Amino acid sequence: MTEMRFQPMLPKDVDAVMIVELAAFSHPWTRGIFLDCIKPGYESWMLFREDQQVGHAVLSVAGDESHLLNISVRPQDQNTGLGAALLEFIIDRARQRGAEVTFLEVRASNLTAARLYERFGFNEIGRRPNYYPAVTGKEDALVMAYSLVD
Repeated sequence: MTEMRFQPMLPKDVDAVMIVELAAFSHPWTRGIFLDCIKPGYESWMLFREDQQVGHAVLSVAGDESHLLNISVRPQDQNTGLGAALLEFIIDRARQRGAEVTFLEVRASNLTAARLYERFGFNEIGRRPNYYPAVTGKEDALVMAYSLVD
């Protein structure tokens, strides 16, 4: 795999982040949401392959809990190991901040992402009915958790 690096997300980076976000999601986050997440208490990171920004992740950490709010890799770079590398990096950031568990929601239809999370060690702990907007109304979210302590 080519060289990867991680860089904290800054307000000046949101335009580049939005390019990936708009390409990857049918219902993407807005600029305002990303700008709100670039502040204390959040881990907002970008993934670069060589000099190209190819992904990003946003994690909220409070006390001993963390919540993976957003993780995205450009569609043309998915299924290459970059998503797993980004997930591993952001989970390590949660550990460094003292979190003992990480939670996330994933669309019930996003089987590729759900399998990645399961391979990583996340377990489904519930379902949020009609959580996500969808083209034909609403879609359920799978709620998953990963213990960061042995």
